[in-house]
Amino acid sequence: MGKPVVLVVMDGVGWTEKDMGNAVLHAYKPQIEELMTKWPHTTIKAHGTAVGLPDDTDMGNSEVGHNALGCGQVYSQGAKLVNESIDSGAIFDSKTWKEAAAFAKEHNGKMHFLGLLSDGNVHSNISHLIALVKQCKKEGLNEVRVHILLDGRDVPETSALQYVDQLEDVLKELNDGTFNGRIASGGGRMVITMDRYEADWSMVEKGWHIHVMGDGRKFATATEAIETLRAEGGYTDQFLPGFVIADGDTPVGTIDDGDTVILYNFRGDRAVEISKAFDYMNRGFDAFEMPKKPDVYYAGMLQYDGDLKLPDHFLVEPPHIEHTLSEFLLNKGINCYACSETQKFGHVTYFWNGNRSEKFANETWEEIPSDIIPFELKPWMKATEITDRMVEAIESGKYQFLRCNYPNGDMVGHTGNYEATLIGVESVDLMLKRIMDACRKMDYALIVTADHGNSDEMYDKGFNADGTPKAKTSHTLAVVPFAIYNGPEGTEVKEGSDFGLANVAATVAKLLGYEPDPNWLESINK
Repeated sequence: MGKPVVLVVMDGVGWTEKDMGNAVLHAYKPQIEELMTKWPHTTIKAHGTAVGLPDDTDMGNSEVGHNALGCGQVYSQGAKLVNESIDSGAIFDSKTWKEAAAFAKEHNGKMHFLGLLSDGNVHSNISHLIALVKQCKKEGLNEVRVHILLDGRDVPETSALQYVDQLEDVLKELNDGTFNGRIASGGGRMVITMDRYEADWSMVEKGWHIHVMGDGRKFATATEAIETLRAEGGYTDQFLPGFVIADGDTPVGTIDDGDTVILYNFRGDRAVEISKAFDYMNRGFDAFEMPKKPDVYYAGMLQYDGDLKLPDHFLVEPPHIEHTLSEFLLNKGINCYACSETQKFGHVTYFWNGNRSEKFANETWEEIPSDIIPFELKPWMKATEITDRMVEAIESGKYQFLRCNYPNGDMVGHTGNYEATLIGVESVDLMLKRIMDACRKMDYALIVTADHGNSDEMYDKGFNADGTPKAKTSHTLAVVPFAIYNGPEGTEVKEGSDFGLANVAATVAKLLGYEPDPNWLESINK
């Protein structure tokens, strides 16, 4: 016998006994402890090949995690998808690459590359950028400019110069009388350009002024900019103010008429807004004032939004995801509900549904606006409001499958603030009590899991000058908890170490009383 199901994703809550500032281990979390001891439970993989990434040294992330959770299948994702395209040469045979290169040549323009400069493999990989730059020289493009967004979030928090040096070495090797490649601008990913879910368009506006107009504080080199700004403000990489590279007062790489611009990030959430700015600048764009609107050819590494067809041009075809859990439930007549705050709303909707922006006919979505405030200053975020909506939806009896995401473990974890992250994890645990009570009252089954690790490892190797542990702000390779509360009579969780996020969709189907889609099992067993 099946029963309605609620699924809670505790974003960024890994499960490990390893203690490198493990805010999950040390948090006061009676609900999670109960779930992981007294109810059917296990741990599941949320990184590497289990979610379609190149290998098991690759940290999972929320996008691929929610794809796997909502689709019940494993697809080549992100870095792996781009790696395959570069290795095969397909990326350079694509219509978009040929058009992008031809546009710059025909207009005697520059080829610009914009993106996150790191090897974090979450939003981008510096190896992809280097392959693109080298191809430019092979094809006779004369001028290349790179606009670097500093990471410090998916990699160590002050590692930027490592990647700047790597890129500068490549440019130095390539530069000669026929080719001139330079870094043109930059700034921290949480300050310029890489906003998501339209939470703070001013970040994108700042990036527009920095990258397009060369309007910002000027330095002779990226290294000088990073070292100077760090010394002045004590910034970690992700929060470094924007800067422009200039010869004297003249920016070396503004984006002008006749240029080509390629965003080399492969992850979609923080690529959508800057893509809208370029693609829609002459089509009613009004998110911010644009003093300069250059006539350029713009392309993304991937198509970042399949429903909006954004951007118009992209280098690598995204995975074509079919047979999602939401489609399966639609065909069964199951009414669904999805809820989160802005920071993770796209994950329980767009990514969950296989990179589709539009909801299915049987779905109700509720977004709670996130506060624009540093997460460490309000680590409980919107957990209470999410819970209010979830409890109301459960008790309405309208829905047979409900899902939500609590962002705290991930978003607060990314700040590197251990004490705040403890509070973030504890806030989620406190709200779980209300969800559990509502499920017991209405006799719903509850699945509690996570999409990847983060808050389970808040310290990196080494110490700061003052003797405090060095903060770790990136995701982790930890497995994640999985527990079933108040399941149908006889509910058991299988033993085994090979289960991953893609197994969850089939589990939801079984708890509802249905046999899983055979396409899911075929994909997982490959």
